[in-house]
Amino acid sequence: MQIYVFYIQYFKPKELKLNILKDYFCHSTNFKMNFHSTLTNWYSVNKRNLPWRASKNPYNIWLSEIILQQTQIKQGQPYYEAFLANYPSVQALAAASETAVLNLWQGLGYYSRARNLHFTAKHIAENLNGEFPKNYKSLLDLKGVGDYTASAIASICYEESVAVVDGNVYRVLARHFGIDTPINSTEGVKQFKTLAESLLPPSNFGDYNQAIMEFGSRQCKPQSPNCDICPLASTCKAYATGSIKVLPVKLKKTKVTKKYFNFLVMDSDDHKTYLEQRTEKGIWQQLYQFPLIETPTAVSKEELLPYLEVADKIKMPYKNITLFNASDIIHKLSHRELHVKFWVLKTENAPKNAIAWSDITSFPVPAVIERFINNFQI
Repeated sequence: MQIYVFYIQYFKPKELKLNILKDYFCHSTNFKMNFHSTLTNWYSVNKRNLPWRASKNPYNIWLSEIILQQTQIKQGQPYYEAFLANYPSVQALAAASETAVLNLWQGLGYYSRARNLHFTAKHIAENLNGEFPKNYKSLLDLKGVGDYTASAIASICYEESVAVVDGNVYRVLARHFGIDTPINSTEGVKQFKTLAESLLPPSNFGDYNQAIMEFGSRQCKPQSPNCDICPLASTCKAYATGSIKVLPVKLKKTKVTKKYFNFLVMDSDDHKTYLEQRTEKGIWQQLYQFPLIETPTAVSKEELLPYLEVADKIKMPYKNITLFNASDIIHKLSHRELHVKFWVLKTENAPKNAIAWSDITSFPVPAVIERFINNFQI
């Protein structure tokens, strides 16, 4: 009966589909058991062999969950393996420098995750005797750990009865129950979390949570889900009503703004260059970059020169300046679209605090700069 109480309490009357409520009420005795047993049975056959699934160590699970935020498994798995190889314990991660952590994270994006990862590792090592909190509520006190990550660690490592709700779970629940409340609205977050909690099995919470996430990732996919062979198809409201493509509903994203970045790449005759660190809050905080001039629009060489004359970016005279990339490199972030140019400035002598080109890979840089470095012929 718990699931039907959810419908009555959390859906406004105008949003209730009486036929859905009637259908599920008729099957109330067996529905919940069939739902979670179907998912866990599917998972036992179809789950991927992923390295973190072989562990109940909260450090391993925490590390994997932080890396996989905003990141696909195929991209995140090599980073997970690299972090474990370099930092096999939370104490080892805590002892690392922030620069080393950011360098290892390079290419994953959303670098605040890496800074929070390092901060939390030091907090656990220094203030919690190297031990992770043992329950959902205490895990939420860790920097960078929200509802989803705390639920994952608590259920997988400690078998606590808490439900995970990520993008995959939202999709499964929205389609199966025909829910059109936006998943990124305050109301939606509350409704889906409550529903997910009501569907938890009596035990094996970690396996069930992983099952429903895996099901959303591999079976109930965002595009072209395998509905014809879906074990939940017979009770799926979206499948019955032909609304698979419109669920889940999501509020429109924040408007993307365009930025025009001009990086000044100093290249001295003695094979050195110059990097500066971004210390202000915002994108790429604590990462390194070539000196930057931001312009209101894309500029040509002639249009850039006046900026060079007034900006305190050039530490010494340069012989010539050339544009490395013929057209702007488009680098997309969550709410920004960067139009990037790399201008190479040849100089006779290296500026103060210059670095050798051969040492440049030891500095953590944004992905767009990493690609330039890899392509630049010194």
